[in-house]
Amino acid sequence: MTTNSVTLHSLEYKDARTYWVAALFIVGNIALPQLCHLLPAGGPTLLPIYFFTLVAAYKYGWKVGVLTAVASPLVNALLFAMPAPAVLPAILTKSLLLAAAAGFAARRFGRVSLWMLLAVVLFYQVVGSAAEWAYTGSLAAALQDFRIGIPGMLLQILGGYLFIKYLK
Repeated sequence: MTTNSVTLHSLEYKDARTYWVAALFIVGNIALPQLCHLLPAGGPTLLPIYFFTLVAAYKYGWKVGVLTAVASPLVNALLFAMPAPAVLPAILTKSLLLAAAAGFAARRFGRVSLWMLLAVVLFYQVVGSAAEWAYTGSLAAALQDFRIGIPGMLLQILGGYLFIKYLK
């Protein structure tokens, strides 16, 4: 698999740029789900709420990732009632796990590869699904992303790789 060095940043909460960058990714995480929801089962299949969280945390650090991970689902729920309140805890958990894993991988390895993004996506999905199972008591609900969300995970890995690699 391809491994490339990229310019990665680690923005701090005291830096105003952190909030501007996070706001751009939050807007992306609002617009992309709206586009995906135009397709039948587009949200559960393509998992768009996680895409820009992955890119934000990997490219700009875990702090931008956490801001994006928390604000994106909350703003989407307030504006569009999606995600539904019942699934919001699971989505927030997975979003935070994704931000932490992507930020850690970027900082630890200093480069991006398809293998690393695969590991990040599998980590947040496996651990997040276990947490969702604990929240809901439903193994079927917890495994939904693995049943129908594989295209979304692939989009995160391949699309995320391209965004991280080529985003200036």
